[in-house]
Amino acid sequence: MNDIPLAVLLVALVVCLVLSGFFSGSETGLMTLNRYRLRHRAQQGQRGARMAQDLLRRPDRLIGLILLLNNIVQALVPMLLVGIALRLTGDTETAVLTATVGTALLIFIFAESMPKTLGALHPERIALPAAFLYWPLLRAIGWLVDLVNIVGNRILRLFGVSPEDAAQHSLSAEELRTVVAEAGAMIPQRHQKMLLSILDLEHSTVEDIMVPRNDIVGVDVSEPWDEVRHQIIESQHTRLPVYRGSIDHLLGVVHLRRLMRLAAENRLNLDTLMDYVREPYYIPEGTPLNQQLLNFQNQRRRMGFVVDEYGDIRGLVTLDDILEEVVGEFTTDPGLRVKSFHPDADGSYRVSGSVTLRSLNRHLGWKLPLDGPKTVNGLVMERLEQIPQPGRQIEIEGYLFEITETRANAVKDARITPSGQAGSTIAA
Repeated sequence: MNDIPLAVLLVALVVCLVLSGFFSGSETGLMTLNRYRLRHRAQQGQRGARMAQDLLRRPDRLIGLILLLNNIVQALVPMLLVGIALRLTGDTETAVLTATVGTALLIFIFAESMPKTLGALHPERIALPAAFLYWPLLRAIGWLVDLVNIVGNRILRLFGVSPEDAAQHSLSAEELRTVVAEAGAMIPQRHQKMLLSILDLEHSTVEDIMVPRNDIVGVDVSEPWDEVRHQIIESQHTRLPVYRGSIDHLLGVVHLRRLMRLAAENRLNLDTLMDYVREPYYIPEGTPLNQQLLNFQNQRRRMGFVVDEYGDIRGLVTLDDILEEVVGEFTTDPGLRVKSFHPDADGSYRVSGSVTLRSLNRHLGWKLPLDGPKTVNGLVMERLEQIPQPGRQIEIEGYLFEITETRANAVKDARITPSGQAGSTIAA
């Protein structure tokens, strides 16, 4: 090394520091890459992204390659510093001390701290170009990297770590919820709400959104034909259940659009009506909404009847009900469920007993309990443990309920005063 010019040693030192910084920064950048964004770019055909994705399938081999190259380069740094210090000082002890301190400072600043910070802050700018170098290098000297990694991988397996699984990243539903919620301006707020609503479907069941059996609007073919015909023609719904006597004797569902032509031609009668009745579709209670959405799609159905373990009909669910859980109400059709609630001047709301607690929470931002009864009537009946009389009041979770009308042993209407406006607590 004594025969090498000082300028050559200085240039070689700078080159080694630059290479070491590149190896350190690219390692951090590759390990910091967003795997989902990388997959998206690779699917779009970006060559650097595809190479990086291929390298990250076996991160143990990639890290082994980078460390091998980096260690070789960093091993040259103290040798070069000793040669430079000897030329400048002429004293061996001073040269060794200078090389030791200089190596620590130079590697820490220029080969570790700065490049790794840059790689962490801008991983794609560093990692994707680096993939063009590492991809062919790994294929050229991969056998050497594998030999070095054999010992390390054997030791890792003793601790239950499999290098082949290290690149597999998956998100739980709650982690995905956090990603969506923190997307900020990247995803419009309305789209964020829709995505979060989709994730919420698995936590809700058909009982949460079903039309209670007492509110189901249908055609009773046991009534006089004139009344049946009038109901069909004047109905605001697209599909109607058809039953005989009561909903327990369900015959099926009829699509009213198919009957309009017959009615216009005066050919609509009980026999032709029954020709268009389609057999009912039943849904077991407790079915999650995300599963039921798939069931509707597979069965090519838009309406189903929720039944309990005894086969008794508890309510009705439509495809529109599930879609509205995702996108919000998108139709002016009053539907088969009483969803209306009307605010009063004093801040209270007049609410039908059949309105679901979930609907009130979603539309009004309330926090009524959802772990028990699903409707206002069910919640009041559970807390009072008796049939209430009009004028009865009860406070539930800070909300004041006043019964205004009852019918058929159930709460038909109530006035609810939200939390903070209920005044003094009124016990049951």
